[in-house]
Amino acid sequence: MKKKILIAMVVLFVTGRQLSAQDKDSTTTLPSITVTSAVAVTKEVDKAFKKAFPAAQSLRWYTLNKFYLAKFIENDMKHQALFAKNGYLKYDISYGNENNLPEDILTRIKNAYEDYKITRVANVKEAGRNIWVTNLESLNNYVLVRVEDDEMEEVGKYKKSK
Repeated sequence: MKKKILIAMVVLFVTGRQLSAQDKDSTTTLPSITVTSAVAVTKEVDKAFKKAFPAAQSLRWYTLNKFYLAKFIENDMKHQALFAKNGYLKYDISYGNENNLPEDILTRIKNAYEDYKITRVANVKEAGRNIWVTNLESLNNYVLVRVEDDEMEEVGKYKKSK
């Protein structure tokens, strides 16, 4: 059985806002709180990122344990790429729509699931592997399909509630 990839990422965004507490006739206003994080990446990571993703836009860096996580947009797809400190790209996950699928994969999926609409796609590139995960929806069902090389696998099928 092929190795299943499970990546869970949690990003916490905190925005500052005015808080007030009222005590009868007096009002106490607490100061605004803004959390910011400027992440400086190593030269190796910067060089590797620019080489791998030359058309990246809206780049934001985060630290994740001992790694650097880059979130950005390239070719109309949202990306999350994880780099080691030495510049090694651990993985890249990109998210998009039907129009982002390669033509051959799109044709295979449409032929196998004629009554389904493609709602979202994700592309996982990790350790030399290139995996497309596609969410499909029909009138009564949701289907999750994984395509890697010449293999297409239905990972899950879920009945819609009525």
